Amino acid sequence: MADFMSPDYQKLFRALPDNFLLIAPNPEATIVDNTDSHVAVSLKSREEVVGKPFFEAFPSANQNEGDVIRNSHEHVRRHLEPHTMPLIRYDLKVPDEQGGGFEEMYWQATHFPILDDAGQLQYILQRTQNVTEQYHAAQQRALMERELADSQERTRFILDSLPVLIWTAQPNGQRDYFNPRWLQFTGRTVEASQGQQWADDIHPDDRARVLSTWQQCVGTGDTYQVEYRLRRHDGQYRWVLVRGVARRNAEGAITMWVGGATDIHDTKLMVQELLEANEAQAAAAEQAYEAYQIAATQREALHTLLMEAPAMICILRGPEHRFDLVNPLYQTLFPHRQLLGRTVAEALPEVVGQGFVDILDKVYTTGETFFGKEVELQLERDASGALQTTYFNFTYQQFREGNAVAGILVFAFEVTDLVRARRALGNDTPDVRG
Repeated sequence: MADFMSPDYQKLFRALPDNFLLIAPNPEATIVDNTDSHVAVSLKSREEVVGKPFFEAFPSANQNEGDVIRNSHEHVRRHLEPHTMPLIRYDLKVPDEQGGGFEEMYWQATHFPILDDAGQLQYILQRTQNVTEQYHAAQQRALMERELADSQERTRFILDSLPVLIWTAQPNGQRDYFNPRWLQFTGRTVEASQGQQWADDIHPDDRARVLSTWQQCVGTGDTYQVEYRLRRHDGQYRWVLVRGVARRNAEGAITMWVGGATDIHDTKLMVQELLEANEAQAAAAEQAYEAYQIAATQREALHTLLMEAPAMICILRGPEHRFDLVNPLYQTLFPHRQLLGRTVAEALPEVVGQGFVDILDKVYTTGETFFGKEVELQLERDASGALQTTYFNFTYQQFREGNAVAGILVFAFEVTDLVRARRALGNDTPDVRG
């Protein structure tokens, strides 16, 4: 058999279509030869490396990388078996005529033992693969996966924190998700509510109407909106306003349904009492109720989770209460103002003297949720500079990210029309029922 490094074998070796480096098994790891492919990727001529110790020809970037390579060589010498090194970074010097400097490179190298007929180690063959592109692709993929996970976690937090009873359903109308607010209200588990089981909590007098409307909307894809009495965990039936919309793909096919329900029991009773209090003003009271229903529908209806939520919602981040998210309904209060990115004091200076920043500070510091009912605010709602008297029901709720306080979730309804209607009827006492 011809000698391994005879001219014929050497010519064949150098022509191999891979990055091979042939190394002597001595402690210095003297380089015996390399393939033309190795010459090309290393950016060093064969004369610069052959006959030299490995680390003289290819100095390591740091002690740790050098030790990794030495340990791999030693593993092959000791065990006479292939050894693949961990991924290493080894930057190559770019020739001056190509711009100079160093190019960031990542490599995967495996050392193979070449044995003689007696089983003695004759050479160490290093196969080197440039995996820079794969490395960066993996890094980018990992970054995208982290960002996706963060986005999903943020969406899940919002769904779980909103004071709205949220549900989702499959294209065929079978309910498959209920947020904690819904489960707390009904006192049931997700498993006990899925499919059509959620309908068991509807008042018997309303059930047929509600299910008929729901099935009709599932068949047509129309927006689902209905009021009915829903049984609470304590057995009391309370009126809720429910709205659901279909999510469609690019082809127009329904992929899921998403909806929300809001407790309007007190409001409904209030309107009924107003209607009964003065028959002569029944038309005006009915008009006020219908106006409120329209406003409530706009506030309460859940459109694609958050930005179409049926209420005025914003997220105030940090101790300075900076607007991090404002849904369209909230923005309609101040069509002439820029809210996002600004603090409450900067965007709404008129509320500072009314004590609302102090309330936000307390909620942020203590974590105690604040509930406001028919609270009067003086707001500049246009560019006139004039303050208008407005009434709201609202909550300030602290939220956390990890173990740290992150900000405050604001959820509000405007009740100006109802307050004025009640006062017009001579009833200035707010409804204090829970």
